[in-house]
Amino acid sequence: MRSANIDPAGVLNRFLESAAQNLRVEKLLIQLGLDPANLTYGAVFGRLWDIVLVNVNFVNMLALVGAIFYVATLMVRTIVPLRIIGIISIVFFIAYGLLAGAIATFLLYLLSLPINIIRLRQMLSLVKKARVSAQGDLSMDWLRPFMTPRKCKAGEVLFHKGDVAKEMFYTVSGKFLVKEIGIELPPGRIMGELGFIDPKNRRTGTVESLENGEVLWITYDRLLELYFQNPEFGYYFLKLTTERLMQNIARHEATLAENRAKLLAFKAAASGSA
Repeated sequence: MRSANIDPAGVLNRFLESAAQNLRVEKLLIQLGLDPANLTYGAVFGRLWDIVLVNVNFVNMLALVGAIFYVATLMVRTIVPLRIIGIISIVFFIAYGLLAGAIATFLLYLLSLPINIIRLRQMLSLVKKARVSAQGDLSMDWLRPFMTPRKCKAGEVLFHKGDVAKEMFYTVSGKFLVKEIGIELPPGRIMGELGFIDPKNRRTGTVESLENGEVLWITYDRLLELYFQNPEFGYYFLKLTTERLMQNIARHEATLAENRAKLLAFKAAASGSA
C-alpha cells in the first residue's frame, strides 16, 4: 500500500535537481578556467586566446590549414578546382601526420594523394583531347577510359530506331550498319550520340552488327556526370555532337542529290528511247 503513495512527478523533480547540482554551469566554467562571479566577454575571449596560444603550434597550424582547404572543396562545384584544392589539403595533412607522429593520418592521406593526382590528370587530359578533337578530326577516342567493353555477334542489333536511348557506343572492331541510310560504320566511330541531345532521348536509327566485333559503351548518366563536373568538357562534347549532326545532314543531302541526278538521267534515257 505504501507504493501507492509515491509521487512520480516528485521523484522526477528530485532526480533533475540532483543532476543539476552535479552539472552546474559554475563547475563547467571553473573547469574552463573562468570565474563564474566575473564572467565577461573580455574574460571569455582572453581565456580562449590563452588556449589558442598554448595549443596551436606549427604542427597544429598545418592541420588547421589543411582543414581550411578541405572545407573549401565542399564549396567548389566543378571537378578540376576541387581536385587541385583537395591535393593542397592532402599535402598539409600529410605534413601534419608526419611531424605529429600520427601514423594513421599520415598513411591515409599519403595513399589518397596519388589517387587525386591521377583523377586530376584524367580530367585535364579529357578536356584537352576534347578540345583538340573539336578543332580537328572530331574523334571521340578520348572517351575510351570512361567506357565499358562489350562483345557483339554478327546479326546482333544494338538498338532500333525509336527506342529509348540510354547509352552511347564506340566501335572498336567489326562493322556496323545503320539500316535506315545503308551506311557502314568502321572501327573508331561513335554510335548513339544523338540520343543524348534529343529532347525525348529516342534513337534516330537502327544499328546492326555485320560481323563479330567489339564496342565500348557509356551511359548518358555518366556523360551527364562528366558534363556537370567539367562544363568545358560539356562544351566540346556538344560541339562535336553538333558537327557530327551537320555531317549526317550533309551526307543525306549528297545522297538525295545523287538519287535526284540518277532519276533525271533515267527519265532522260526513257524519253530518248521513246
